[in-house]
Amino acid sequence: MPDTETGAPPRALLVAAAVLVVVLAAGVAVIGLVMRGSGDEAGPLALVPVDAPQAGSAECARLIPAMPAQLDSKGTALPRRTIAEPAPEATIAWGSPDSIVLRCGLGKPPELTPTSQLRVVSGVQWLPVEGPGSSTWYVVDRAVYVALTVPDSAGTGPLQQISDTVAATLPPVPLRF
Repeated sequence: MPDTETGAPPRALLVAAAVLVVVLAAGVAVIGLVMRGSGDEAGPLALVPVDAPQAGSAECARLIPAMPAQLDSKGTALPRRTIAEPAPEATIAWGSPDSIVLRCGLGKPPELTPTSQLRVVSGVQWLPVEGPGSSTWYVVDRAVYVALTVPDSAGTGPLQQISDTVAATLPPVPLRF
């Protein structure tokens, strides 16, 4: 019943409305924190499957879990991304929207020849293959071939971090042409 002197709604109705507003605001805040904290604001990364005959190898099984949870790119931390199902085996990614993708267990890159210009980073030999807007770097001196696709905007930090992990995880082998 409204207050006969002021015409205001009953006190109990005002209290219930105030409590409802607080509960709704708290719910929206919690949902916002959970969604923001997921680290995957862009959603799972869809990747095209590629031929990776050694993705199930013992070397890839050691290398993939050893990879860092985040990569540093020009002072920015790039967290791991979720890969959309069906996710290619022995594949991980970092960052959004321009993701860095690592695939383990690939076949020999066709660009690898005895005259290929290789780069050595932290004792790991890489074959760089330029592409439009990104480069793919292949580890060519380990028992499995590993490819790291890096957008041109990423800088050299991710390559250095991945080289350190590869060097610490997989022993070198002679080049195979």
